[in-house]
This record gives sequence, structure tokens and C-alpha cells, in this order.
Amino acid sequence: MSLTIALFGTSADPPTAAHQTILQWLATHYDQVAVWASDNPFKPNQSPLADRLAMLELLVQGLPLANVQVWPELSDRRSLISLQRAKTLWGQDQDYSLVIGSDLIRQIQKWYQAPNLLAQVTLVIFPRPGYEIQFQDLDSLTAIGARYRLVDAEAPAVSSSHYRETKDQTVIPPLVTDYIHQHQLYQGCREVT
Repeated sequence: MSLTIALFGTSADPPTAAHQTILQWLATHYDQVAVWASDNPFKPNQSPLADRLAMLELLVQGLPLANVQVWPELSDRRSLISLQRAKTLWGQDQDYSLVIGSDLIRQIQKWYQAPNLLAQVTLVIFPRPGYEIQFQDLDSLTAIGARYRLVDAEAPAVSSSHYRETKDQTVIPPLVTDYIHQHQLYQGCREVT
């Protein structure tokens, strides 16, 4: 019997309460949840990958979920490469899902070898505030071979960019906040308490 494996690569700049909620949901729906920080070729000026990985590890450490683990070796700018690495770890015959936010539905068609990637995974699409899911966009994905699952769950309406813009500490877990302060990240942001 094959395992259901959720692959969740994220820029995590920094990881937020929304990432936490997504991981908790995935943990109840998949046998294995593999998460990693990666560079997003569509996002310039990201914090160093090592810092984003360390923050993501702290976020996962704060979750009492045995089937959620950080896998740094899956990190790559291209999701297809991450998938190939996952198949090396767990085998070709597992049931792989790739987790994305609704903000990426249109962008994914521009990803490296998108049809090849989409032929090998089921997309798990989480709603994000401000990025309403359009059925014509889903039809476009289906036209290039995508299978998808729309998640009927609410994540907090927060994002990494919101934190970077406002430094609102209520949107990130305390362990991540401590890391940010210790490493003096996001210094150009104003603080909201």
C-alpha cells in the first residue's frame, strides 16, 4: 500500500501562523508531510536560505506532529527537482501531493517543466485571502494535465510579506520571533504590538 505524502516547499520568509495551520491540516490528511524552505525564482530579495530553514525548523519543532518533518535535502528552486529527490527518499510508487496557495494557481503554469511536474502529483490548493480561486484558472491547469484538491479550510489571513511590511509579531510563533530578534532579521520593518 502506498503512502500519501504531502510536499510543502515554501519560501518561509518568515514562517507564519498560516504555515503552522497548513501543516496541522496536512498532518491530519496525509501519512507523511515533508516541508522545506526554498528560494522562489519569482521572489527577489529573500532572506538567506539558511535563516529561513532554521525558522521553519523552529516552527515545526513547536508542533506536536510526528508525521510532519523538515527535509532540507528537498530544497530546490524547481519543484520538479524537489519531487525527484522525494521519490529517491520514499520511492516512485507513493502518492505524492504538492501543496500550494491559491496565489500560485496562475503562476504554476510558468514553473520549470510544469506539465511534467503536474503529471506526477496532485495539487493541494489552500485558499489565501485576496486570491480567489477562479474556475477558468483551474480549467487551465486541468488542460495541462493537473489533478487538484481544493482545501476547505481557513488559514489565518496573514502572510510572510505582511510581517516583513509591518513587523506584526502576532502573526508568527514565539520561537520564530526569538530567532528573528537574535539574528537581527527584517530590521527595516516597523514594529506593531
